[in-house]
Amino acid sequence: MAHASGAQPLEGQPADTQAQSPLSSGLRLSVSTLTIVRVGTGPGPLHPRASGIAMTFAPLVGGVLGAAAAGVGWVLRWWSQSDLIGAIAAIAVLAALTRALHLDGLADTADALGSNKPAAQALDIMKRSDIGPFGVVTLLLVAVLQIGGAAVAYAHHREFVALITAAAVGRLAVTAACTEPIPSARPDGLGAWVAGSVSVRAAVAVGIVTAAACGALGLVTDHQTAVLAAAAVPVGLAAALLLLHRCLTRLGGITGDVLGAMVETAATAALLVLAFH
Repeated sequence: MAHASGAQPLEGQPADTQAQSPLSSGLRLSVSTLTIVRVGTGPGPLHPRASGIAMTFAPLVGGVLGAAAAGVGWVLRWWSQSDLIGAIAAIAVLAALTRALHLDGLADTADALGSNKPAAQALDIMKRSDIGPFGVVTLLLVAVLQIGGAAVAYAHHREFVALITAAAVGRLAVTAACTEPIPSARPDGLGAWVAGSVSVRAAVAVGIVTAAACGALGLVTDHQTAVLAAAAVPVGLAAALLLLHRCLTRLGGITGDVLGAMVETAATAALLVLAFH
């Protein structure tokens, strides 16, 4: 995920004019933090509640990313008559739309968790620009699982449901990780900026809405897809929360890399659920 420190505007944002409304700045910040799109947050500095609103609306941004990826994959699938090519294209678009920051976070988190070093040194590993063996293996496994799950989704003509659901669930994991009881592993960085910014009540509400929306979207295809899409939300979230528990135990809190790893973990689990037939 994109990195920021403190409650400061993103790069290029003015900080010397009047504050913006929390909803406007939060929505814009959600897009700017979770995608390559830099929409800006308006004429003034960020509202104090902007980070919480941004993380609360993360699943909505994820759904839009998933729809864009599924659309590009559908075109390539139609052109090539290959479900695999369509799936590869869709997963590649998702990575491109986020500058592969979530995948980078996944690799860094895998390297940190795989090391035998104390927490402070493990956190230092996550800051390095190189990728170690744990990171490489994890990236390969996740890429294969995501492409395989997406290919099955294209074969069953549920690609839009699967990719929208997976991308939304991935960002729902971020919402959950930013709830009030969960600390940051560092005093600065993205983790410190968003840790505790979302209330538990808001996160639960967003989770219910996301599951209901994904299930309703699945009805466009068939009832089985609707059930699988609704089930993919808690399954994907559970997988990400297991990773979060390990990171809290090992690292003491969240970082931007941990949030990125949770995105990819939840999305992968959701895609595998929707690959069932």
